[in-house]
Amino acid sequence: MSQRLHLVFGGELIDPTKNAFKDVDDIHIVGMFPNYETAFNAWKSEAQKTVDNAHMRYFIAHIHRLREEGVEASSTEELG
Repeated sequence: MSQRLHLVFGGELIDPTKNAFKDVDDIHIVGMFPNYETAFNAWKSEAQKTVDNAHMRYFIAHIHRLREEGVEASSTEELG
């Protein structure tokens, strides 16, 4: 079974209806997780801490989708 890495991160948004961060230098990197379940639990924990701030958002990035070993030309290969 292949590893399915997930990154959990978040920060304050400029506008709560969009996904642009107010200050990229202040993005909170929660961590990298080996599967969706643990990433979701970390995301939920962080999101609940900031529930009173409508501008704070946390996300789960599916890192394993950036490079699929079985695909000849994955998105990361195009970069470099």
